[in-house]
Amino acid sequence: MGLVIRNERQLKSLTGLSQGQFDYLLPCFSDTYFDRQQQAYEKGLKADTRRRKPGGGSKGKLPTMSDRLIFILSYYKTYPTFDVLASQFDMARSKAHINVHKLSPILYDTLASLELMPYRRFETPEDLKSALSGIDQVIIDATERAYRRSEDDEEQKAYYSGKKNSTRSKIQYHSA
Repeated sequence: MGLVIRNERQLKSLTGLSQGQFDYLLPCFSDTYFDRQQQAYEKGLKADTRRRKPGGGSKGKLPTMSDRLIFILSYYKTYPTFDVLASQFDMARSKAHINVHKLSPILYDTLASLELMPYRRFETPEDLKSALSGIDQVIIDATERAYRRSEDDEEQKAYYSGKKNSTRSKIQYHSA
C-alpha cells in the first residue's frame, strides 16, 4: 500500500477512528466483505459467468482488509477528489473510483450490522418517539421553501406564513 500510517494520531486524522475503534470495526468489515464475495461467486456460478473462486486473481493496491478499511474511511473522513485519493494510495484515479463504489456498501452494511448507523427514516410517529426516548431536547434545522401561490383563498390561508415578500410554506410542528 502507498499509504503508511505511523501512529494513532495519524490514523485518527485520516479515518476519524482510534486504533481500538478501528480494531473493533475491522473483523465485522472483513466478514461483510467476504460475505459479499461469496454472494457474487454463487451468483456467478448460477449464471455460468464465474471463472475464479472468491479471493482469486490480482490483489491490487489494497491487498489487506486493513488497507481497504483505511481507504474507505479516509475517503469519507476527508472527501478528497479521486485524483488525490489515488495519489495517496498509489493507484490510478479510475481504480480509486471503483474501490470507493465497491467498498461503500460494505462499510454501510458493516456499520448497520453493528447498529452504528443513525436512523434515517421513520415509518410512523411512534418510531420517531421510540428513537428519541431519553432525549430531552431536539433541534430541527429547517428552511422555508418558496412554492406557487394557490388561487383558492381558503387553501392559501392554510399555507400563508405571515411574510409579505414571497410565498412560503408554513410548517406546523406538534409537540408530543
